[in-house]
Amino acid sequence: MNCIICANNKSSQLLEEFVGKSSSLNLIGTFSDSGSIRDQLSKRQDIDLIFLDVDIPEMDIFNFINDFYHQANIIIISPDDKDALKAFEFNIVDYLIKPVSFSRFCKAVDKAIRFYSRREIRNQGDNEIFIKKDSSLIKLKIKDIIYIEALENYVTLATIDKKFTIHFSMKAIENQVPSEIFIRVHRSYIVNKRLIRTIKENSLDLIIGDTLKNLPVGKSFRDLLLNNINMITR
Repeated sequence: MNCIICANNKSSQLLEEFVGKSSSLNLIGTFSDSGSIRDQLSKRQDIDLIFLDVDIPEMDIFNFINDFYHQANIIIISPDDKDALKAFEFNIVDYLIKPVSFSRFCKAVDKAIRFYSRREIRNQGDNEIFIKKDSSLIKLKIKDIIYIEALENYVTLATIDKKFTIHFSMKAIENQVPSEIFIRVHRSYIVNKRLIRTIKENSLDLIIGDTLKNLPVGKSFRDLLLNNINMITR
């Protein structure tokens, strides 16, 4: 798995050493500020795992994760466990407490590999999901989902003629749908890339039957969107 380290100098040295000992990991880079981290993630879609230190200066990791638009899994490194419960609500892979031992690091990586493997299996084959509605389960084809909208603690999956609202976080649903079909374009929206008709400065148009649906494109998501389409330029 390709990984990056986001940590202060002291933590990054140890993490680099641990990553170097792991045959499952390929270190893409080490970063110590949020700007560099976001820039790297906007450029590369092949990063599978992020080691994220809570002690990065001038960075609120929960704001970062909440705005997170990448498919990579996250392992948090912290000096204590006071934020552990909150962290797991954001669907992270693991939460390591300093000083981190190599054995504990390996357990976290093994867990990340399991997450990664399940995601790869989903991306390769699953083309249907079941949505719970009242006491029934309704089968929904992945390709029929036009966009997904965040509504506080719920998300709405919109098809050409129906909407299904389920109790799910935006981050969690982003990890459930295949990245080759869907892309997050805003804090509140994930769209079906195959149905994009037009990309504008701050919005895009999706094809819904015979009509177009205009949705906003967040500033921090625009570069990622443009990097995910086939574009001919001079």
